[in-house]
Amino acid sequence: MKSIGKMYDLLVEWILAHKKIVIPVAAVILIILPKVISSNYVIRVLCLIGIYSILTMSLNLITGYMGQSSMGHAALYCMGAYFSALLGSKLGWPFWVTLPIGILGGALGGLILGISTMRLSAGYLTVITLAFGEVVRMVVLNWNSVTNGALGVRSIPRPNLFGWELTPANGGFYWLMLVLVLIAVLVCRNVVNSKFGRAVRAIKDDELAAKLMGVNTAKYRVQTIVLSGALAGMAGAYYASLNRFIDANTFSFDISMTILSIVIFGGLGSIPGMFIGSAILISFPEVLRFLADYRFVVYGLLLILMMRFRPQGLLGGPSRRPYDLPKGVKRPEADAANGREQVG
Repeated sequence: MKSIGKMYDLLVEWILAHKKIVIPVAAVILIILPKVISSNYVIRVLCLIGIYSILTMSLNLITGYMGQSSMGHAALYCMGAYFSALLGSKLGWPFWVTLPIGILGGALGGLILGISTMRLSAGYLTVITLAFGEVVRMVVLNWNSVTNGALGVRSIPRPNLFGWELTPANGGFYWLMLVLVLIAVLVCRNVVNSKFGRAVRAIKDDELAAKLMGVNTAKYRVQTIVLSGALAGMAGAYYASLNRFIDANTFSFDISMTILSIVIFGGLGSIPGMFIGSAILISFPEVLRFLADYRFVVYGLLLILMMRFRPQGLLGGPSRRPYDLPKGVKRPEADAANGREQVG
């Protein structure tokens, strides 16, 4: 088992070392997929994988980088979906207008959650996020005059681009998903590598030390949850238009657990891990239909095995490769030699 783990680590390091080749090749394959695959069902599954990739990247900001547990992420997903769906279904607003409003809806949910939990940590935060998820679901279920209650929201309009309606059948929805995923990746990557991201990681490593160094931990925690909510709201608006029907049961506690499972499985603090985790855990119930009702049993077993043999997740954990230096800065020979030894 150790030899398998070592081989896997070497494979991950090779992929990371050659990412300038791997990423363009993967991008070309993803772009041409709708031309190769004619099945609407497969395209829909790929769209769902993209949705969960965005959701897990958003939760990864809170759990992976800030080190705080959240078990109510479906509530932010729900708020984005309902803000967008209601305006599109009841008022007839186009998707390109309701999408930003869905993002604002998710951010609003993140603001409410962030303010209510900015002084809490550990188990207390987990309980509040769990309660927040159920409160949002109950409001959606019982506010009949606005959300239609248990009947849900129907006839949600599809995006229309210069007279061309985007659908899974013509590949338009798939390409839209790729654009939204790219936006989420750029946002997360730039945030994590910024001063803001360093402050967030400092909170994860040692919140008290971060406070002593002058980091306003409460402010950064709220801002991180708001940003996470905005990304979740974007995924929710996209899903509402894809499915054309949503109700309270669409955003149950199971969804929050699925998102959290993917984050842990893919690797805390790893953006590529969110794609791999989403692809495996979302396609699993579709590929093995006879086990679909037992998917959480399988998810649990996978997480147990992951905690036993690879606790950092598929692509989580610190890289053994030396840090990339700014252009024009040369690495000392001794450090370069140590870096080569670690990679080898």
